[in-house]
Amino acid sequence: MEPTPPPAGGILGACRALGDGLIASVEDRVELFGVELQEEKHRLIQGMIWIGAAICTGLLALTFASLALVYCFWDHARLAVLVGLALVYGGALAAIIVTYRRRVVRQPKPFAGTLAELREDRACIPPER
Repeated sequence: MEPTPPPAGGILGACRALGDGLIASVEDRVELFGVELQEEKHRLIQGMIWIGAAICTGLLALTFASLALVYCFWDHARLAVLVGLALVYGGALAAIIVTYRRRVVRQPKPFAGTLAELREDRACIPPER
């Protein structure tokens, strides 16, 4: 049976315990930050894929619908239809921009969990007197 070393006492032992606790706390925060960074990356990539798919299908649908509409009114009101389509598309663009800005404002802050944990850590440290 091997003898276990006696625990370090006094100020040196307290400093080691404090340092160990500090390093463990920093390690936990870095791990949390890494997890949140992965989540933000996943959310960004997923959003880009959805935006790309929506843009491609939307452009195809608008192109063919516009061509069909202009073709139907080619002889009588081709210019009026083109102006009307331009106004409708401009209005749709404005609505999309406003909706997207609202959505961006309502999203949670990135790394909110890490920031909350750091605030809790700071609250545990007593202020100087």
